[in-house]
Amino acid sequence: MLCQRRMRVVLALCLLLVLWQCFRAPTDGLGPFPWTPSLFDTPAAHCGASTNSSAWFRARYNMSMGPLLTGAAHELSSDVVQWWLTLQGPPRGGQLQAIIQQLFTVLRAPASSMWDTSRCRTCAVVGNSGRLKGSGHGLRIDAHDWVLRMNRAKIPGFELDVGMRTTHHFMYPESAVNLGPNVHLILIPFKPLDLWWLASAFSTGELTHTYVRVKQFIKADRNKVLILSPAFLKYIHDNWTQRHGRYPSTGFTALLFALHLCQQVSVFGFGADSEGNWHHYWEKNRWSGAFRRTRVHDADVEFSIINRLAAEGRILFYK
Repeated sequence: MLCQRRMRVVLALCLLLVLWQCFRAPTDGLGPFPWTPSLFDTPAAHCGASTNSSAWFRARYNMSMGPLLTGAAHELSSDVVQWWLTLQGPPRGGQLQAIIQQLFTVLRAPASSMWDTSRCRTCAVVGNSGRLKGSGHGLRIDAHDWVLRMNRAKIPGFELDVGMRTTHHFMYPESAVNLGPNVHLILIPFKPLDLWWLASAFSTGELTHTYVRVKQFIKADRNKVLILSPAFLKYIHDNWTQRHGRYPSTGFTALLFALHLCQQVSVFGFGADSEGNWHHYWEKNRWSGAFRRTRVHDADVEFSIINRLAAEGRILFYK
């Protein structure tokens, strides 16, 4: 009986959500669009929309820039390696070439077939901002082909606002979480040691500490592991944030990943909430947030770029 009551409550909430999306006012003044995307304004509806490239966009977007590390250290130019080594210190436990070779002994290099761009691929990039709380975006997020999440994103208890599906989960050792089946783990290597951790977490478990204690082993599908290329990180840092901050945030990196691999990109859960607080949607406390205080990432510059991409029709930004 209790389970039946809970099911009825969930169905009722879903119905209310659908009705709210259908009948709410056509504009809420929050987004860059003169309209508010509704639940039935499907992501695929925007795939065929052609957008003229502005000089601003052309100066930043490099279509030939591949996001992933494919398995050979020589693919990283000396200027990329030099910049990468300055972020969080030099490699530990061996030379870079040896680390990469070990990594792709444990894990296989990505197949190029998964990046087929001949069809419309819709992607939802779901940030962890507190502005998602009470948004009711869950069904809309799950309607995309790919759903990209990051770091310690939580789903249970927040399904109506953040959705239930995940296809790609971005993380680094200090933010790592276990993943369910059929989810791509995408490592963002902010330092060479992160590559060593990934190889260790899927094999010996020898690496348990970076600058903090990290997961000894990780539960994820090793056949779906992908590693972001440090060259792609530097490209974002140089072309997009234009060297503001030390390096781009996980969320902004995931957004640029989607911009290169998806024909339609929808962005949720970025920026401060309606009261100007920077916090995670699962947190009860309201505070300015370490994300801005550390100055590792320039939150204001990244947010302004997101707004510009939305204004130019390159992404749909759900505020």
